Amino acid sequence: MKVAIVGASGAVGQEFLRVLDERNFPVDELLLFGSSRSAGRKYTFRGKEIEVKLLQHNDDFKGVDIAFTSAGAGTTKEFCETITKHGAVLIDNSSAYRMDADVPLVVPEVNAEDALNRPRGVIANPNCTTIQMVVALKAIESLSHIKRVHVATYQAASGAGAAAMDELYEQYRQVLAGEPVTVEKFAYQLAFNLIPQIDVFTDNGYTKEEMKMYNETRKIMHSDIQVSAMCVRVPALRSHSESIWVETERPISPEEAREAFAKGEGLVLMDNPAEKEYPMPLFLAGKDPVYVGRIRKDLSNENGLTFWIVGDQIKKGAALNAVQIAEYLIKVGDVK
Repeated sequence: MKVAIVGASGAVGQEFLRVLDERNFPVDELLLFGSSRSAGRKYTFRGKEIEVKLLQHNDDFKGVDIAFTSAGAGTTKEFCETITKHGAVLIDNSSAYRMDADVPLVVPEVNAEDALNRPRGVIANPNCTTIQMVVALKAIESLSHIKRVHVATYQAASGAGAAAMDELYEQYRQVLAGEPVTVEKFAYQLAFNLIPQIDVFTDNGYTKEEMKMYNETRKIMHSDIQVSAMCVRVPALRSHSESIWVETERPISPEEAREAFAKGEGLVLMDNPAEKEYPMPLFLAGKDPVYVGRIRKDLSNENGLTFWIVGDQIKKGAALNAVQIAEYLIKVGDVK
């Protein structure tokens, strides 16, 4: 198995290295690619030092079975044909092709089989907030069709990359030291603050991040589900949290929901309010599953249910989901 990682020096690229190793993914040869900024850097994988190659329009991807890309939509669009022309399956972590009809958008716990139909040799990894939400929604959908979802996200600094995490650390230090605060990666100071904007605003008043949750959820779940999202950046370091309200076709009791979540693939039930047990990002960074808690009836809707989820968006929200897609392809014999 010859594997490539494009964008190897970024936060997600580095997570790819960790996840491939943790899961004992069958890698016979690993190639790392990056921009002129990161070309020449060296990273160790399973005891072997690998140098990052400059991503170019050449035949470097000849013989590659699976290429994981996390270098931005522009890079994916520019190099897609170069990466796939010799038969590599491109699993892309950007927004480049997510809503293209001929590119499957896949969360393995929800719609793994969609990955088998990829006319362009490309599989898209959904947005991080969408991934963890649909893993949870799948458990409820198995009980009763979900008609609509309202979701408020609480997204950690790491969703904006490794440099954003560093900036949050530095902002806290500057505030406590009484120094002017550096603001580069966010619209405003994030330390001791919340920012109710992630990505740019669209004409309908929603941000692109919020519209991704609407559009991607419908595509992944093959559903007419209606989704209204409010996405907020919070001064947590890593792992996104979401408060979710669902309306189903029939009433679902909290007990039914708990049982479904407990059995759900990729989910961990953490719901014991009496003992103050519920998911929190501080304690769940680096974990693989999506954690679910605070499960209760929606007091405003007979067919409503509300719950809280937390997931590591660099892991399940990015690198892990992509690797799980590749594992599925190997399992069913779609990739040698």
